[in-house]
Amino acid sequence: MISSIVSRLSAAFLCCLGLSLLFVPDVVLGALTPGVPQTAEWIGQLLAAAWLGMASLNWMQRSVVIGGIYGRPLVSANVVLYMVSALSMTRVASTPGATWAAVALTVPLCLFAAAYAALLFRGPFDSLPTGTVQVE
Repeated sequence: MISSIVSRLSAAFLCCLGLSLLFVPDVVLGALTPGVPQTAEWIGQLLAAAWLGMASLNWMQRSVVIGGIYGRPLVSANVVLYMVSALSMTRVASTPGATWAAVALTVPLCLFAAAYAALLFRGPFDSLPTGTVQVE
């Protein structure tokens, strides 16, 4: 199932980001935006909580067919998360002097935003063509 692969990849991606921001926010925030004060670590940890929450939600729903009317709340939450993140990071990555980490983070965010938007508006990629009989 393609939607299962998207959910698993999204969960792994968000888990890696969330754990890195939870345990070393000073390093991650410093790589993304140089000049962040040391006292701003708590902002990174709050973002880590949100990412880890979405990662656990995606992981728990990994075996469910999502897209279209199936799993709409899960898909909607992921679309909002990835679209806002992708738009924000695209703005950051397009500025002169953007760090390599900001550019590297922008690419998967845009890919996941496109994948979840396609799931939301097109429906599950796992659907069988009309008239096809599935034998189990």
